[in-house]
Amino acid sequence: MAPPNITVIGSLNTDLITRTSRIPAAGETLISSSYATGCGGKGANQAVACARLSRNKGSEVEEAGCTVNMIGAVGDDMFGRELISGLSRNGIGVDGVKVKGGEKSGVAVIIVEEESGENRILMSPNANYALRQSDFESLPDPLPDLIILQLEVPLITVLHVLKLAREKNVEVLLNPAPAVKLPREAYSAVHHLVVNETEADIITGTTGQKHSWALWGEHVERLIDLGVRHVLITLGAQGVIYLDTKIQWVLQVSGEKVTVVDSTGAGDTFVGAYAAMLTKRGREHRERSYMMHVVAFANRAAAKTVQKGGVQSAIPWRNEVSTENMPSSVGPGIDFDEWKRGMDPASRKRVDDRVKE
Repeated sequence: MAPPNITVIGSLNTDLITRTSRIPAAGETLISSSYATGCGGKGANQAVACARLSRNKGSEVEEAGCTVNMIGAVGDDMFGRELISGLSRNGIGVDGVKVKGGEKSGVAVIIVEEESGENRILMSPNANYALRQSDFESLPDPLPDLIILQLEVPLITVLHVLKLAREKNVEVLLNPAPAVKLPREAYSAVHHLVVNETEADIITGTTGQKHSWALWGEHVERLIDLGVRHVLITLGAQGVIYLDTKIQWVLQVSGEKVTVVDSTGAGDTFVGAYAAMLTKRGREHRERSYMMHVVAFANRAAAKTVQKGGVQSAIPWRNEVSTENMPSSVGPGIDFDEWKRGMDPASRKRVDDRVKE
């Protein structure tokens, strides 16, 4: 039986990474600690994470738990050629990566603050915005088992792919970053929605409001109302919240205690790890206990990534992510009725009682 196929449709960028002791103020010039270039782009990063986290380091591509294909666009330049080579070196199919003549490859300027590991990113899409709706008359044949999408390519292209996926009943994971409000009908094609807290605020229109995504409130109701079954809100050092809106159940996985060197690739690693583990089972065989394992594994893989500098180079292989004591990081989970009554999904205690302790 052929392994499941994951097709990632999205951006490819060259990352220009500067590390600094602090972020310069307006009009200020600082001497950086280091500078490096690397392959990146949310689409390419997530493809690399899928590929690496589906097999052990040093193993053959044929031993992977899934096949991974990339669809995107690069310029006819040095950066573009290296981006394609980087994917190939990780065992990713690149036939769907188009070289756009007359376009420059995408570039992301990344500043990493050394003490916190936090980053600031300025992206120039370039060839990524040449990935047109007309490039997708149909989905790849054979149909993928899972399509992963982000928003670093034209929105109209993403919406068109979602329409095609809905028509063919292909499972879709959407990571709406950089976040914008999407037409409501777009979510009807999405089975898995992965957002960080800022992205969750933007797509629900709750930016500027004080709330916790671990606590029930109007913000949570708006997120559930989008109609996506599997919703994941990554919380950085606090871990991740997972909602199964069909069975009305919420789970919190605690953050891993690690020293953060560079947080740039954490979210993309989480998406790739989640997808690689998810597709090991068909849709009808993912019971609650298995989804707990999937989310915990993705959370631990992301924590492994932030302990190294770089982006794709920091993404771990499957055998580099320990599953030892992984269940201890997973809360018991509660149903939505308990959540509404003030229960904490991490501890199964009332929030008021937890604060008193």
